[in-house]
Amino acid sequence: MTPATSLFSPVEADLQILADNLKQLVGNRHPILYAAAEHLFGAGGKRIRPAIVLLISRAVMLDTDITPRHRRLAEITEMIHTASLVHDDVVDESEMRRGVPTVHSLFGNRIAVLAGDFLFAQSSWYLANLDNLEVVKLLSEVIMDLAAGEIQQGLNRFDTNISLETYLKKSYYKTASLIANSSKAAGVISEVSKETAEHFYHYGRNLGLAFQIVDDILDFTSSTDTLGKPAGSDLKSGNLTAPVLFALEEKPYLEVLIEREFAQEGDLEQALALIHDSQGIQRARDLAAHHAKLAVEQLGVLVPSESRQALIQIADYVLSRLY
Repeated sequence: MTPATSLFSPVEADLQILADNLKQLVGNRHPILYAAAEHLFGAGGKRIRPAIVLLISRAVMLDTDITPRHRRLAEITEMIHTASLVHDDVVDESEMRRGVPTVHSLFGNRIAVLAGDFLFAQSSWYLANLDNLEVVKLLSEVIMDLAAGEIQQGLNRFDTNISLETYLKKSYYKTASLIANSSKAAGVISEVSKETAEHFYHYGRNLGLAFQIVDDILDFTSSTDTLGKPAGSDLKSGNLTAPVLFALEEKPYLEVLIEREFAQEGDLEQALALIHDSQGIQRARDLAAHHAKLAVEQLGVLVPSESRQALIQIADYVLSRLY
């Protein structure tokens, strides 16, 4: 498997600038928030989202350098993503993320919620300062989508009647919306045609869906060490993902176990065994591959370049995490 970071060689220098800027953007007027931000931005995330923004920008601006507005858009994208992770970890009561303690486990829930709010507010302020109404609309929608996705996930816990369509909609809100809308925003700032910007949106949307489906498969196939959280934890908390929804079509008893919320001893283990014994994981893999393929097809609007090649390879990388 190719490590994600090696895919980003065309924007490696840009990502280094981004890493330095992120801490400065938070500012040190608020020592506790600064400490929280430093902890977050230093946690060694893959930076896939800002890398995509920078790669699209470079793939379009082949003859000229990218502008400070492109860089700022990438920074805003990472800030929004990070803010959502802080809030997610509070909601999910996660103690670890990427192998390091979460903000709320270090600083408490109150600071974590405020740190997330602060990052959302900061990103909105920097967004407004880009002076581009269309980009403001695109990324403001992402912030609404993130909240909508989290609420929908909470409402659908242990609900065996949710459809695949509902699951994909929630996955769009929680993961794909940010990648889709920031990809489109990179096109808007680069002043591409409306049609081309729409292709970037669909690249991000399909890539984001593939990414989320793969994450949901890894919850069943990966070890706790790899995931940084206990395997099967989505299922245990009642979050029914693609492998489960497909398995439910084959294994009626799975529904019984889920609906009684794994109340009896051995219920969770039995449910995991039923999922592994079904076509659920393979069908979810096929669905992820389908969305990754749709993502790559959108890149036909770009002329061949190193950055375009990297965008194609990111789709391959997303799937390669399964093997």
